[in-house]
Amino acid sequence: RANDLNLEALFVTNHNTLDGYSQMVKYRNEHNKFKNIQVYPAEEITTDTGAHVLAYGIHQEISAGLTIEEIIDEIKKQCGVSSAPHPFSLVDALREKSKICDMIEVFNSNNIDVISNAKANQFALENNMTNVSGSDSHVSSTLGRCVNVIESENTLDDILYAMKHNKIKILNTGYTLPEETLDHIKFKINNSKDYIFDYVKEHHPNAVGLFSFLLKVYDLDQDSYLWTVFYKFCLYFLKRISHKINYQNLDSNFMNERNPLAIFTKAL
Repeated sequence: RANDLNLEALFVTNHNTLDGYSQMVKYRNEHNKFKNIQVYPAEEITTDTGAHVLAYGIHQEISAGLTIEEIIDEIKKQCGVSSAPHPFSLVDALREKSKICDMIEVFNSNNIDVISNAKANQFALENNMTNVSGSDSHVSSTLGRCVNVIESENTLDDILYAMKHNKIKILNTGYTLPEETLDHIKFKINNSKDYIFDYVKEHHPNAVGLFSFLLKVYDLDQDSYLWTVFYKFCLYFLKRISHKINYQNLDSNFMNERNPLAIFTKAL
């Protein structure tokens, strides 16, 4: 996909691991047609509060569960660059803590409530931060949905230096399409159904009943138009919640519990 789009560089940002980077480098080296694409290491690290932070250019994994301040220190020790991904999304967001990062995503393709990106852009302007966009790709079609241009040679050291000195500009942006989101969900369910159920049971016990019901309905017809309607229904309520959190100072902590009833109530 990157080759088709004529991209020159990719950062692989898997959650709490560098394994994806190693695998992609190996694959590229085994296929000569990809020799002009540079693949660089990165990690999306989960903090002790469940928020995410990106670490570009590191070569040793940084453990999940540290505070954002500890993670930033670890990134600096490896001469990497930190970035706040989806900084004002409804979950996994650093929010005001984003200001201690080197960069901030003012556009994330998966922030489909739109309002989260608007808030991030406003925050970046108020704090004079280096702006970037992020594809946040989970399916191949969204890779390159957002592209940044970096004023440097295509080497890791030069790129990291350019990032630190604000020599990076957003070239293009675009949102993940509903069918791409649904394809991603379908892929995850079909390949990891038991794992997902166990994860929901452990981390979001309040959502187990709803999840079990939806899973049974899903198994009856995976391609039903019902899922598109359900997606639009959820998006409508997410926009309402996002506006209340990002512009009416509603405390966002309730989102971390993933309680469907509480979320629905707050949206009304």
